[in-house]
Amino acid sequence: MKKQLVIIGAGPAGLTAAYEMLRNSKEYEVTLLEAEDIVGGISKTITFSGYKVDTGIHRFFTKNDEIKKIWEELLPLQNRPAYDDIKINRQRNYREKGSDPEKEEKSMLIRDRITRIYYGKKFYDYPISLKFSTLKNMGFINIIKVGCSYLKSCIIKKEETTLENFFINRFGKVLYNMFFENYTEKVWGRHPKDISADWGAQRVKGISISEIIKDVINKLLGRKNEKNTETSLIEQFVYPKLGAGQIWEEMAKEIKKLGGTILLKSKVNRIIIEENKIIQLEYETEGKRKTIDVDVCISSMPLKDLIAGIENEKVPEEIKNIAKGLPYREFMSVCMLVDKLNFKNNTKIKTLGDIIPDSWIYIQEPKVKMGRLQIFNNWSPYIFKNKEKMENEVLIGIEYFCSENDEYWNMSDEDFIEFAKKDAESIGLIEKNSIKEAVRIKIPKAYPAYFDTYAEIDKLKNYLNKYENLYCIGRNGQHRYNNMDHSMLTGIETIKNIINGKKDKENIWNINTEQKYHEEK
Repeated sequence: MKKQLVIIGAGPAGLTAAYEMLRNSKEYEVTLLEAEDIVGGISKTITFSGYKVDTGIHRFFTKNDEIKKIWEELLPLQNRPAYDDIKINRQRNYREKGSDPEKEEKSMLIRDRITRIYYGKKFYDYPISLKFSTLKNMGFINIIKVGCSYLKSCIIKKEETTLENFFINRFGKVLYNMFFENYTEKVWGRHPKDISADWGAQRVKGISISEIIKDVINKLLGRKNEKNTETSLIEQFVYPKLGAGQIWEEMAKEIKKLGGTILLKSKVNRIIIEENKIIQLEYETEGKRKTIDVDVCISSMPLKDLIAGIENEKVPEEIKNIAKGLPYREFMSVCMLVDKLNFKNNTKIKTLGDIIPDSWIYIQEPKVKMGRLQIFNNWSPYIFKNKEKMENEVLIGIEYFCSENDEYWNMSDEDFIEFAKKDAESIGLIEKNSIKEAVRIKIPKAYPAYFDTYAEIDKLKNYLNKYENLYCIGRNGQHRYNNMDHSMLTGIETIKNIINGKKDKENIWNINTEQKYHEEK
């Protein structure tokens, strides 16, 4: 009789774990319990009025060959030009084998990563570059200040006890004040001096002025090696033809073909424990409570909810309090279909309809709450209802960060869409009468945060490790701000541990904790 592997959550981590187990072992029946009515977690793609839009920014890039292989098995990389490539005669280097996105649904597109900062009504490259346009926008006096500030940061290093000190050590105080301080507070709702430096080590990793200079020199000398290039400096990524969620939908299909079960709208609310092992999960579906027996449990649900669900033994008060105190930031976006953008394409980069070429833009204007702007036209032409009309319309995502149940989260959809329209108008992005359609998207617990009881996360981790058949994976399952590939890796490593009978879970918890993890072969 097969053992029962039950996975909580059908996001990138949970789906990858199920996919890997079913491909590598016949020992387990695999069941995924997903609270939403769609797979993909925060990387899902929704459809509105015939258009496909992502719930946030999800570029596909990894330096890990295992992850690349999985992506390409599910969606082969394009080896023929996409619709927009053809229309603007964009040249790319294609492999001999792959997919033709004009003919095949299963296709991964090659996209150029163009990301800028909008600050002081001017555009700056992100990460900050040493191009003439950057120096011109800053002005001579600011350049001198930036240079002196950076040199000071090279000589006098601050103890990296806070995110503020982390940034100042790498960029100097002047650049920190310009491009990091206000935006970080907008995203996290806390000043960088109140946030752990761990966030910088996880997300910014080795990026600094010295890395930017090194990158410029390598390009001038014709030396380019993506394996040794910091992730934020990578200039291309791949992206599913029909939106980020397409790859998770394809993975879900494969899981079912391999004999796995995915139960949607099935929210786990109780974890039943016996002798340091999970023996059963209780979940709610369509108003009914059901139970499922468990031999091995993999959880990608938020740690806060996991601890709250353990009822069959008394969880120590200290652990309960740490879990209750773990902070999150919620994500909201307003996706708008508009006739045109007022932001002009003043670059030399050709685009369909001559719109700005950015995949996304960090909005660092302090007078608006808007945090990022996503331009879907530059991700894939196939997410449009009619790709032939996309030269005359622009699909954008105006993105916000907030806290659950604050005044913005609790606004009605109509009121918040109106609020977003005013934000967009106030920075000169659009004219209000150019909006054709709009939809609001809300994602709770999108970003695990690094303050409050996060400082005691190791106590929580050690407590959970005592449940020998429980494995915590993914962004919320580990309360770590992972990228997609790192979340997938937690699933892969977990399955290797289970199949090989490895009891120690440190290799799973340690994914994406080292600054150079998977940055080099």
